[in-house]
Amino acid sequence: MSKEQKMAKVAFIGLGVMGYPMAGHLAAKGHDVTVYNRTDAKSEAWVKEHGGNKASTPRAASENAEIVFCCVGNDDDLRSVVLGDNGIFAGMATDAVLVDHTTASADVARELGNIATERGLHFIDAPVSGGQAGAENGILTVMCGGEQAPFDRIKPVANCFSRAVTLMGPVGSGQLTKMVNQIAIAGVVQGLSEAMNFGQKANLDMEKVIDVISKGAAGSWQMENRGPTMCKGEFEFGFAVDWMRKDLGICFEESKRNGARLPVTHLVDQFYAQVQGRGGKRWDTSSLVHLLQND
Repeated sequence: MSKEQKMAKVAFIGLGVMGYPMAGHLAAKGHDVTVYNRTDAKSEAWVKEHGGNKASTPRAASENAEIVFCCVGNDDDLRSVVLGDNGIFAGMATDAVLVDHTTASADVARELGNIATERGLHFIDAPVSGGQAGAENGILTVMCGGEQAPFDRIKPVANCFSRAVTLMGPVGSGQLTKMVNQIAIAGVVQGLSEAMNFGQKANLDMEKVIDVISKGAAGSWQMENRGPTMCKGEFEFGFAVDWMRKDLGICFEESKRNGARLPVTHLVDQFYAQVQGRGGKRWDTSSLVHLLQND
């Protein structure tokens, strides 16, 4: 990384379970970071831990920043911090880049991308995969939508908290890629849940089973990282059922527009609704197995 890149002036908006460590990696790599969080105490804690500065509004945080990173909850949260007199766009200098890591709709990405262009700014939708552990360890996968030139500017900086930062196409393409990711995960976790429960019912040594089959065609990240804890009924590992249902809802809305059929995903979403009904709103997504273990 060049000296210029190390000294980049950046802002980070949203210090949740993902944003807090992501911003920390930026500071650790030498960037000049200003943070904003809706709850100011979180900003104070971050500055105490990592240095840098905090701001009282998204606009103030974004002033003079070359790159503004953002990671909030949903479309409405995103609009609330980007638009308006105290929003990110109001503070950004001409030619600066907003990189949005929120998992949101492709529609809001295109909406903000158009507004950015009108204002002489750049917008890149950049949802991530890897969960809280990926953010903390700096090994996220980032799926981007936007123009090549601003992407080339932000990639070395985003690499501070990532192991892969890839431009997928025009604005909105990052969000669409994340939808593909979530659809795939939903099916994999349900299949894994049924497999783990079957093995337990058959009185197999599941530690040995996972060790053997994870090395073959059935192997997956979910099996290696969640299989053992699923068998123990432990579901406290980051990506919550509530968040997954939000993401799947975005997938369903997009599928209405593009005509893609999602029969298995709709079924798994119903199972997640049952998990929520059992009090598992904040359980890890691997808690699908709870429905089978406790039917």
